[in-house]
Amino acid sequence: MRIDIFTIFPRMFQSPFGESLLGKAQERGLVRINVHDIREYALDKHRQVDDVPFGGGPGMVMKPEPIFKAVLSVYDCSFSDLEKLKKRVRVILLTPRGKRLDQKLVHELANEETLALICGRYEGIDERVREHLCTDSVSVGDYVLSGGEIAAMVLVDCVVRLIPGVVGNQESVSEESFTCGYLEYPQYTRPADYRGWKVPEVLLGGNHQEIKRWRKEQALKITRELRPDLLGEE
Repeated sequence: MRIDIFTIFPRMFQSPFGESLLGKAQERGLVRINVHDIREYALDKHRQVDDVPFGGGPGMVMKPEPIFKAVLSVYDCSFSDLEKLKKRVRVILLTPRGKRLDQKLVHELANEETLALICGRYEGIDERVREHLCTDSVSVGDYVLSGGEIAAMVLVDCVVRLIPGVVGNQESVSEESFTCGYLEYPQYTRPADYRGWKVPEVLLGGNHQEIKRWRKEQALKITRELRPDLLGEE
């Protein structure tokens, strides 16, 4: 998989993408992540990427020209090729106005060959970027971040760990929270007794059918307590 990230703060990605699963996945050639500085595609000597909003209001809005130029240059396309580009690349705008990221969407994106992530800043991005360049608008939650960079990190981490070979035991991915429609069951490890807090006996007995039944019961219980909306019980 290839992932291209367009941002005005490229150094934010250096440490997160160089560690743990993301770092190893790149070293092994399972994913290629490229970070592009939108300022390099600005049209003036001051590398301006924002301007005041039409109609007035606080803050600044990111200009369309540098973003279009950055994406088209990276994929060696012209404006006449925009529709062809969007058929082969999922161009995603990270924005609070987007579709909420969930595990279903993550699985869908993990099957793509190429993702382009555009990170907004300030009061947002000129609407023409969303209308004419992007295929998707995605939000990572009902809250506001300083910019799209952290949201892009979240999306990349979610997607990359689903690529075959990234996670050592692929079965662990299939049993995680949200994958089956509810939260994951509780996990325990040694010691079996810590300060008088004991691991449930069912997990120590070796009866795999009983363990499977207990885990499902616990997953449903926790989901009902913490996220009843996942069970349609709001």
